[in-house]
Amino acid sequence: MHCLSRSPADTAATAQALARAIDAGGLVVALVGPLGAGKTVFVRGLAQGLGIDPARVTSPSFVIAAHHEAAAHAHHLVHADFYRVESEGELEAAGWLDWIAPGTVVAAEWGDRFPAAFPADSIEVRIEAPGRGAPAPAPGPGCDERRIEITPRGPRSRATLARMLRAESPEAAP
Repeated sequence: MHCLSRSPADTAATAQALARAIDAGGLVVALVGPLGAGKTVFVRGLAQGLGIDPARVTSPSFVIAAHHEAAAHAHHLVHADFYRVESEGELEAAGWLDWIAPGTVVAAEWGDRFPAAFPADSIEVRIEAPGRGAPAPAPGPGCDERRIEITPRGPRSRATLARMLRAESPEAAP
């Protein structure tokens, strides 16, 4: 699925819609995109959709992962950041295998650094920001635009995306 985000609020709303579609089994999300693309904004949206205060979500670059509990929701959110992780061994030592437990939502920024560490049934969210890695666009309309591509990698994640899409466009539901 592809969508265009015209603002950080749009990016967060896309993540909220995804969060509302997650079943009791949880979900593992690999976030991919350049620095400043909106990966943490996306995780804040996931948190809000899970009933967690998005203001509590900050980039866990220096601690590798932050854990967020929702008082009224079944899901626990683990927000990980692989930017400073040097190896899969370091990732496992930090607790990766414990984080991807059933019922947990794991959102890992820089997920493309260790793709083999992700379960076969996960979702990749790729955020492309025009101007990242190239000269920044001139201020004005379009400067906050992001292209978000959500790719499911297994049957449960495909079902999650299908629920998200049905909720977003109920007229398309059977």
